[in-house]
Order: sequence, then structure tokens, then C-alpha cells
Amino acid sequence: MKLRLLTVALTLHLVGPGALTASGPIAERVLGRFLRYAAIPTQSKDQAGKVPSTDSQWTLARLLVEELKTVGLKDARVDSKCCVYATLPSNLPPGKAEKIPTIGLISHLDTSPDVPEGPIKPVIHRKYAGGDLALSNDRSRVLTVAENPLLKKQIGADIVTTDGTTLLGADDKAGIAEIVTALEELVANPGILHGTIKIAFTPDEEVGGSVDAFDVKGWGARYAYTVDGEQLGELSDQTFNASAGTVTFLGKNVHPGDAKGKMVNSLYAACRFVGELPRSIRPERVDGFEGYIHANAITGSEEKTTVKLLLRDFQRSGIQRKTALLERLLKRIQREFPGTKATLTVTESYRNMHDVLKDVPFVTDFAAEAMRSAGVTPVFKPVRGGTDGSDITFKGVPTPNLFTGGHNPHSRFEWISSRDMEKAVLTLVNLVRIWAEKGAGR
Repeated sequence: MKLRLLTVALTLHLVGPGALTASGPIAERVLGRFLRYAAIPTQSKDQAGKVPSTDSQWTLARLLVEELKTVGLKDARVDSKCCVYATLPSNLPPGKAEKIPTIGLISHLDTSPDVPEGPIKPVIHRKYAGGDLALSNDRSRVLTVAENPLLKKQIGADIVTTDGTTLLGADDKAGIAEIVTALEELVANPGILHGTIKIAFTPDEEVGGSVDAFDVKGWGARYAYTVDGEQLGELSDQTFNASAGTVTFLGKNVHPGDAKGKMVNSLYAACRFVGELPRSIRPERVDGFEGYIHANAITGSEEKTTVKLLLRDFQRSGIQRKTALLERLLKRIQREFPGTKATLTVTESYRNMHDVLKDVPFVTDFAAEAMRSAGVTPVFKPVRGGTDGSDITFKGVPTPNLFTGGHNPHSRFEWISSRDMEKAVLTLVNLVRIWAEKGAGR
């Protein structure tokens, strides 16, 4: 089959610095925004020692401030930590506006550092006719239906990829584009009643720094939604409970030429420990609601070796059981390697947001209703990882996660369709409308 390739050719009608006109179909407008945002490389950097970790995030943040102002959010601003904030005031009549909780919408500015950065070259595959998609003239860079079966649902849609050399950035610039376009719809259609809506676009989510930079309390939302999920309809109100484990093995080093009966090599004990971690709960063996123990780093020498572990479980009791398993294993390893000393420390990283969201089920129910109103079937999917929503939830603002329509995050084969982005916009518009109708007193 001949694979067709169409590079981006897009004309933007500017009405102010960094702004688009509020005309044309939703799918085209959200696509245009996304392409503009995606073209700005904003990879974050781990352990950069500054916030944001990369200067490129400022470029996108400042552009978004100007665009939000043009859309109609006059208080849009970026703070000293590169967090973008804005407010769409309620258009409800006096007496009702005060009864509706303030709702927040959140996405992040940065993209993952997992793939090398370079010039981002979005490719639009117009009116997808089916089959595999070439990402460039290099035949090895092909998005296959075999590995991406959800492509079969995109016949007739415009699909966006890169040329296969970089990330696309749908995680999470698609979420930003969808939020801004939903706000544009609300401003242009004052007959859609809504309460006060707070917006936040945060830096460094991919390296775990966004919530540290984010003023959750000062933001002012009572409930919120991160727009940072993947496939159409994805709705997540559960994350892992996550802990980090560190096991330290201490040995005794002497010259190997005179080691008999004297050396205690910590490396041997550490390697046995890693090898004895139960295969049935390794990440490559589990999915769904199953947790795992994952050895993700080992460093050391004869004298001292350190093993880093990730512990994940949807139940806090599961973390406790996994910790107890590690303690039992360490005792056995120490008996097998006399003279070795071993210690285990386990620290909590984040918690399952369902522990809070289960007590306010309407937050998730309203999101599911908004999807159905947009013609989208909710797909309740646990996040096998963490989201900003988890940390924000435990800071007092219950925050489930909504789909963007993106696929293959953190991969050169990332893709998204304008059809699914349009559905995300409609979901957000419906969501704030439903809150205005049913949220009084919540």
C-alpha cells in the first residue's frame, strides 16, 4: 500500500499578539491551536535546579497569557514560577452564581524529556482513509494499525503525528488547546450558563515539579479536572498509591588477592535480592488494578550497594503488604550472605486520589454525563501512575482526570485526531454547564 504523507500548511488569522480568530469549526480551531503550541519545544529537565526547569516553557506560557486575554479572560497572568492563571467569571444570574462551586481546569506546559528534543515537525494526515501511516520518507517510521488498533475508529478524521524524530506534545498541549477552545466557545455563546471557572497551566509536570510550583489554595477552585488523559472517553478517578524504596547492602572489602574468609561482597547480596523479587508482581507481568514492585536502579561496589525500588498498589494495604514482603526477603538474604548488613527505607510518593473522590462521587459523575452529552462513551480507567490531580486532590481540591484524545505519550509515535480533540472541547463545555445546573450546594 502506498503511504501518503502531508506536511502541515496552516494559515492563522491573528487579531492580537498570539491570538486566533474565534471563527470556524471547533475541530479546525482546536487543531490550529494545538499545532501552534506543539511547534514550541517545551521539554522539561530533571534535576535542573530551577523552576521552570527549561526556559522554553516561558515562551509558551507568555503566548497563552496573551491568547487567554484575547479570548476574554482579562486577568490572565503568568507568575514567577511559570504558572499561568486565569478566570472566566460566572454568567449566572445574581443569587444563583454564589451557590455554584468554582471549577478548575488544568493542563501542563511541558513535554516529556524521554525522547531527544529537536525541531518539532507536526504532520497532518487529512481525512484518514485507513491503513498504516508513514511519518516521513523514512520507511522505518510508520504508525501501524497493528500496534495502534484505535486508528480504525478514525476513518475520515484528520490525524496529527510528527515526522517520527521527536515527541508530538499532545501530552499535554492538546489539553491546553482544548481548554482554551472551550473557553472561547463559552465566551462566544453567553447562552451557555456556567459558574466561575479557574484556569491553570503549570510547568514541569513530567519531572514532578508542577504541584510544587502551583498555588492550589490561592487558585480558588473548589473542584477541578486535569485534562491530561489519553484515548477518547478516558475518565480516571483512581491512581496508584506510590512509595519509593531504598535498600542498602553493606559488605566488607579487602584486596581480592587476600580475600579468602575476609571479603563480604555487598554486590552479591544485592543481585540475589533483585533476582528474588517475585516475578508475579513485576511491572512486566501485571496490568489493570494489579500493583507491582519494580527494581529501577542498582549502584555500588563490594563495600556498599544500593537498590532503588518503586512500590505501587491501588490499595494502601497493598503497599504495606509489599513492604512486609521486602522485609522478609531481606532477612533471608542476610542469612544466605553472612556478614552482610541490609536496611530498607520506604517513603510515600503520592496516594490514590480515589480515597477522596469516592466521598464526592458527583465530581466524576458530572464528567461522565458531560462526555455522554458530547456523544462520548466514558471509559473508566485507573491511572497506572500518578497525575497532578492526585496531589491536588490531597491538597483539598478533588480532581479527576479527563481525556485529551492523545495516544502513545512519551513516544515518537504519539498521535491525536482533530475529531477527538473536538469531543474533548464539547465535553468541557458540557461539564461547566452541568455544574451550573446541578452543582448548587456541592
